[in-house]
Amino acid sequence: MKNDLTSKLSMAVALSAKNTPLFLDLTDEEFLTVAKYISPIQVKKDDLVFEEGDYGQDMFVLLSGGLNAFGAQSDGTQRWLFDIKQGDFFGEMSIIAHEPRSATIKASEDSIVLILRSIDFYKVIVWHPVIGCKILRSISVVQNLWLDQSAKSYSDLIRWGEAARRRAITDEMTGLYNRRFLEESIKERFNNSSMNFRIMSLLMMDLDKIHGINDRHGTKAGDLVINASAEIIRSCLRPGDIPARLAGDEFAVLLPDTDKGDAARVAERIRENIANRQVEVPAAPGADENVMISTYTSIGIAIAPVHANTTEGLIEISDSALRKAKDLGRNRVEVFR
Repeated sequence: MKNDLTSKLSMAVALSAKNTPLFLDLTDEEFLTVAKYISPIQVKKDDLVFEEGDYGQDMFVLLSGGLNAFGAQSDGTQRWLFDIKQGDFFGEMSIIAHEPRSATIKASEDSIVLILRSIDFYKVIVWHPVIGCKILRSISVVQNLWLDQSAKSYSDLIRWGEAARRRAITDEMTGLYNRRFLEESIKERFNNSSMNFRIMSLLMMDLDKIHGINDRHGTKAGDLVINASAEIIRSCLRPGDIPARLAGDEFAVLLPDTDKGDAARVAERIRENIANRQVEVPAAPGADENVMISTYTSIGIAIAPVHANTTEGLIEISDSALRKAKDLGRNRVEVFR
């Protein structure tokens, strides 16, 4: 900030300031009393009014121009928060609650702001209590509006964040977890010292001859079969199990605290339910009529720490068991030996 325009408000400035939310309830006489304590400051474009974390002693009213509020992110970059419009006041919490500045305020264009310093603010409160109460009430009304808007914004942000989190860890088509989340879940269990000796099983599977379905019925049919299979996989699991779609028709399931026998029973239940489920698909690519088809899956199982004690090793061994299941005729479950 720079260039005090004047130590007192000009009549033109006073008249425009009188209609801002902070002073709207004041009579003309009351406002002229307050005007003695306010100075206009010129802020050039890109100048800072104050920075986040500063312990300021002033509050401000934007009289003309425009200001932006920014907040620091965890990586140090500045994120736009909101615009300050003509007539808005800001910085009051540093006076009322002695809080550090909650945002950085920067001019988006040449602007004029009115500044009311804390010592003068309290002079108004003490020497002119009626005026002080009106100003405090105006602050309270605007802050309540801000709180309502902030609550909605935070709710929207939470919903956005939850949606973003789901997108980051799930497969868009099936809603199952994605490969990255599966691998991170396995790695976390290997790296967590309290879980080092706790058993877990990994099922690796893919659908048998899905390419033939795509060729005969079209890729839409393949997607319908993949989605139906994902539903079956999910229905066969406990809440703590982690089903994932790796790519195409490839799936995997992490079964925490599950030994070879229980893992084989889960895998067999998945295989059997997929084999017994018929899916309605187009009779041919682009056809209007539909037909019911069956599909099958092969599943390989590896156990940690029996077969492997690393993420890569567990995935490689379960994949090896899957290849054996396919080599032995498909539509079967194989545990690595």
